[in-house]
Amino acid sequence: MNLAVDQSAETGPPVVCLPMFSMSRAATAAAFRPALAGAGLREIYLDLPGHGDTPANCPPTSQAMLDTVCAWLEHHVDAPVLLAGSSYGAYLAAGIARQRPELVAGLLLVCPGVTIARDSRDLPDDPPLDAPPGWLDAAPAALHAHLDAALGHRTPAVVATVLAALHSGGPSDEAFQQELQTGPGYALPDENADVVFDGPVTVITGRQDGIIGYADQFRAMRHYPRGTYTVIDAAGHYLPYEQPALLRSLTQNWLRRTHA
Repeated sequence: MNLAVDQSAETGPPVVCLPMFSMSRAATAAAFRPALAGAGLREIYLDLPGHGDTPANCPPTSQAMLDTVCAWLEHHVDAPVLLAGSSYGAYLAAGIARQRPELVAGLLLVCPGVTIARDSRDLPDDPPLDAPPGWLDAAPAALHAHLDAALGHRTPAVVATVLAALHSGGPSDEAFQQELQTGPGYALPDENADVVFDGPVTVITGRQDGIIGYADQFRAMRHYPRGTYTVIDAAGHYLPYEQPALLRSLTQNWLRRTHA
């Protein structure tokens, strides 16, 4: 349960923020800190096992990752807490709400993974939005295909912001991440469970997200009777860095609904 952590100086109720796959707590703070600013919450940013400065201290399965986060929550914060996450972090947050609802007061799920198997995701097939010539020039060639699929707001400034996030934080354990992502335990065993979480939930998706899409996330809203769902145009999988003003507006609405 030893996870690298950064915390804000506020003394209000905690909000625990979980990162995208392969990204660090520093990248998570860059994504969520502007959206949470002024709320007086104690913002907590964790590095998952094998990510950032946290060693790979659990088996390479998503269930082990989830269990590690739950153990950390039990020992370091007073439950229930607000949970926020993006992509894989949101996938884990939703899993915690299914398996350990007593730990969770509310969920903020940004571009959440719903189904891990890539060939089972309902992805948009619309043509990409226009972009200025050379918008990907600053990115390594190895990332061009990924960013082309991932980004809806396609500008050099957004690319620079995303690259800075991808390269921030500690060293990570790439071998562990690869083993996790390609192994049989990448999907949570209860991924398809029909479980209802009745706390306040906000789900925010990108209309041009070619990595996890937005349709599976809408269908998953049946699990959240107190859920708000938003799909944002000119936004993709890196939505917090693409549309920060809209993320802040929707996050502030979520916080009002949690009475935090």
